[in-house]
Amino acid sequence: MLPDLDDLTADAHVVALPMRVRFRGITVREALVLRGPAGWTEFSPFVEYDDAESVAWLRAAVDFGWTDHEPTVDSVPVNATVPAVAPDDVAALLARYPGCTTAKVKVAEPGTTIDDDVARVAEVRRVMGAEAAVRVDANGLWSVDQATVALERLAPHGLQYAEQPCRTVPELAALRTRIAGLGVAIAADESVRKASEPLAVARAGAADVLVVKAQPLGGVTAAQAVVAGAGLPCVVSSALDTSVGLGMGAFLAAAAMSPGYAAGLGTAAMFTADVTTSPLLPEDGRVRVRRVEVARDLLERNAASPERRAWWLARLERVHALLAAA
Repeated sequence: MLPDLDDLTADAHVVALPMRVRFRGITVREALVLRGPAGWTEFSPFVEYDDAESVAWLRAAVDFGWTDHEPTVDSVPVNATVPAVAPDDVAALLARYPGCTTAKVKVAEPGTTIDDDVARVAEVRRVMGAEAAVRVDANGLWSVDQATVALERLAPHGLQYAEQPCRTVPELAALRTRIAGLGVAIAADESVRKASEPLAVARAGAADVLVVKAQPLGGVTAAQAVVAGAGLPCVVSSALDTSVGLGMGAFLAAAAMSPGYAAGLGTAAMFTADVTTSPLLPEDGRVRVRRVEVARDLLERNAASPERRAWWLARLERVHALLAAA
């Protein structure tokens, strides 16, 4: 049952959390956190997403805030996240992820070169050692030809997979065929935004791994069904959530993650502030599967401006109307 709008906004707060390093073009992450009967939950579609695409994010918020979920494990392994930083900054950044044995490295950042990417990945490999799992994430910014050249240069550093090297599903499928002898698996992330897309990726033979996020797929309950239907190994990742949203992702990872992979849920380490005094940070390479309690003083300290709060509440009202009419 969809709660009334008044129930959703009874204890709702819009926050703006500064990031340590720009990631996905974002330096401050805005999010709306709200309290339901089951606990705190989050509604934080990226600002450029339209109302129709944001419906799934509201479904997720309702699912987590109004449903009791019981985790099957008490913690899940997570990866370190390395933005497009200089090699000299890699070691200090990785130190924020104690115990992590997997790293996801941003590549193809606008304004950088493949030489920059190779140097960054090489330094991650040097710092973490030969046994670590290293992934790269291009956010769909390469063409098939560019991805082929880039992965040929990056492959010697030992990649667990390349995440969304190209934008479209046909491009991913073409690239996967072209680099079949390279030993680099392909993971689909941005191509898995809606419940129908994992099935399309699987049928097209476009990926070896699916990267799924709880909010874009409609929440813990809906995402579990999506993963089961796709029939591919699954890695649960964050959408630059607050620790509240990371808790939602952790519950999904506990239920749906494939063995042998680390979840991309250590991203609280990328923020200089959070909504809780107990952020969901990596400990010994893992995050706990738990609901996060917010701190009222941090909600106030990190509150978005009145104008941005009004923007988010108006957005919530519009998306709620769309979901109610669905």
